[in-house]
Amino acid sequence: MLITLEGLDGSGKTTIWEALKDVHPDAVFTREPTDSWYGDAVYRSMGDADADPIAELFLYTADHADHLSRTVRPALAEGDLVVSDRYSDSRFAYQGATLAESDLDIARPMEYVRGIHAAFSRSPDATIYLDLDASTAAERSGRTDKFERDGYLAAVRENYERLIDAEPGRFVRVDATRPPEDVIARVEDVVASLLADAE
Repeated sequence: MLITLEGLDGSGKTTIWEALKDVHPDAVFTREPTDSWYGDAVYRSMGDADADPIAELFLYTADHADHLSRTVRPALAEGDLVVSDRYSDSRFAYQGATLAESDLDIARPMEYVRGIHAAFSRSPDATIYLDLDASTAAERSGRTDKFERDGYLAAVRENYERLIDAEPGRFVRVDATRPPEDVIARVEDVVASLLADAE
């Protein structure tokens, strides 16, 4: 089973991801961007305010393709639980918002990004969405890079809502404004339930 953690910057994904390692020590824990050289290129692009949005999109896409072939698909083939801190939905939501505010003439940017992934990606079995408003997300994340601005994050959040509306059965919404220990407990319960249902 592939379970992904999604949400705005500052929503607590990485904290949840770390907490789940203690509960599911035999699972494969991974993340995007990865720590491969593809992921390194993504991080360099994230730090470049003038990065071309199409070039950046394809850096993310290359990292995702490598992640699938090296980590996700082999682990799933072995019957392992895979938990990923960010996955393709981040691309759809974030790069869709980036393309929407660019000078490029792309009528349906999020659908454009989804179309690129459709030929090769593997959809998660379940996605835990840590729900947080854009202003709080920007404040928590420190507004340290181009992806952490309030207005931009508001557009990203709208894209996430569209993804949830399109596949309500795959997403589980968790209120990320609650105290961290409450959010962790809720996510642990959700994962336990998902695994029980899969047996």
